[in-house]
Amino acid sequence: MTQGDITNIYDWGPASGTAPKQIVLLLHGLGSNGRDLISLAPYYAHALPDAVFVSPDAPFACDMVPPGYPDSYQWFSLQSRDPEAMLEGAQAAQPILNALIDQLLQQHNLPADQLALLGFSQGTMMSLYSAPRYSQKIAGVLGYSGALLGEGELAQAKSKPPIHLIHGEADDVVPVAAYAHAKQALEAAGFEISGHTAPGLTHSIDEAGIESGAAFLKEVFSA
Repeated sequence: MTQGDITNIYDWGPASGTAPKQIVLLLHGLGSNGRDLISLAPYYAHALPDAVFVSPDAPFACDMVPPGYPDSYQWFSLQSRDPEAMLEGAQAAQPILNALIDQLLQQHNLPADQLALLGFSQGTMMSLYSAPRYSQKIAGVLGYSGALLGEGELAQAKSKPPIHLIHGEADDVVPVAAYAHAKQALEAAGFEISGHTAPGLTHSIDEAGIESGAAFLKEVFSA
């Protein structure tokens, strides 16, 4: 897979109409796009009226969709679910994500502790991998329906932002066991972890998850 670039970025807000005081960077899942995930922004805005929500298309065309679906992207390939292959994919995408974070902080003249990552599925994998390895400590990570990659490197984390994980107990794409594994490994490495699993919820985000996530983001931005 060749190096990609983030060329399409969607944004929303701030709802208050003022200059942004916080940035929420949304990272979509495999086969989706930034336009899809930015639709969540209004649901968080009531708690974060001064935040700008930014949702990019991931840098690579998705290699698991049939021809004729040009708006499907991925952070890395999941043709192989081998943990080492996925880790290598996240490692390759990390500099691209870091460059976007740098760009957004500079554009809005904000410090790193006023930016949070919000991921879904593969976007959560990228968020959990990238945040501890970013050059500065960000406000936090809100992850839905994801998994942890590179846990063996957590001892060398550059920072340990708070993390809020939410996962459906009926998820048949990323099994809920991934939630328990991530929580255990991150807590063992000294991260502050919160969140919950949702009975009956499949590979998606429900209203309770949005409310819980919004409260988490409001808290970390106020810290």
